Amino acid sequence: MNSRIIHTGTERRERPQNTTIKDIARALGISKSTVSRALADRFDVKPETKKAVIEMAEKMHYRPNPFAQNLIKRRTKIIGVVVPEFINSFFARIIIQIQQVFEREGFHVLITQCNESAEAERRNLQLLEESMVEGILISVTEKGRNTDYYKELIGSGIPLVFFNRAASDVAASRVVIDDYKWAFFAVEHLINIRREMGQPMPRIMHFQGPSEIDLSGLRYRGYADALRKHGLPVDSSLVIRCESITREEGFRLMNRCIVQGMVPDALFGFNDQLAIGAMKALKRKGFHIPQEVSVMGFTESQSALVTEPMLSSVAQPLDKMGETAARLLLEKIQDPASENRTVVLEGLLNVRGSSDPKMLDGE
Repeated sequence: MNSRIIHTGTERRERPQNTTIKDIARALGISKSTVSRALADRFDVKPETKKAVIEMAEKMHYRPNPFAQNLIKRRTKIIGVVVPEFINSFFARIIIQIQQVFEREGFHVLITQCNESAEAERRNLQLLEESMVEGILISVTEKGRNTDYYKELIGSGIPLVFFNRAASDVAASRVVIDDYKWAFFAVEHLINIRREMGQPMPRIMHFQGPSEIDLSGLRYRGYADALRKHGLPVDSSLVIRCESITREEGFRLMNRCIVQGMVPDALFGFNDQLAIGAMKALKRKGFHIPQEVSVMGFTESQSALVTEPMLSSVAQPLDKMGETAARLLLEKIQDPASENRTVVLEGLLNVRGSSDPKMLDGE
């Protein structure tokens, strides 16, 4: 046990310091978080471990103060949010709803962003863990995965709820839309509109998202199945894997396609930013949108409304997504043993001038 020397006149004696959780953890050879959870009688600690911790705490005369007890029980009234980026308005609109729900419940919200970096995401998660948050809302990065750490946090008693982008191999609640279904509808629209324009076998290109994002596979499947339904081949040369999901990447890839003589009749972008970048490249080379190339995005960013022509896109109910994710996390905080839930929200196909020439007059 740590001790310190106290001098009173000529008398010299020792007074033991208060025993800490760290002292108990060191004595038993276990982690501080395990000791904390055992003292809080958490369900996720083995009975024999709880018994050993309690006996050692009594032996070492452990006396927690009320503030420490509050931390042990994670009653900090703080939750954390981790998002991939703040460049676009997409996540900001979700966060506004998250804040409104938790502020009404008396919580503080710590917001972090990782600039699409898995390493930065991990640092943000560690920061939130050290801040003793009661739960975390997260939309995962496009680059890499911190799957083991997600599971570790959940195992230590910090509930996670995924929104928009989720880790499919982690048992946690999540809020998403049916990306497969809405990608299918988006591509079906492109096929129908090009046929109306006199192209019975239109060549539909897809800028596919990075493989690390689960949504990439879902949106690709929707794309491929829409082609098959309408008797069109799934041509691998028309499926372009993106290294990132930025406007710059869309511009770069479409420029490459133009140079290689691979300009499609229509493009379905994994997200709005890729589609907008592609539109910029096409227009610079003199292609008319949508007369020569129809373009469709996904996620309905504010940028979709300021392009020329305005971008067709799949809108997600961002307000509902933020509110629902917050409610799911509150459920887990209030009842850690509650079952994980997946909530699938409806999307909306907004057709504008980038895909349908009939919409140009309305803009």
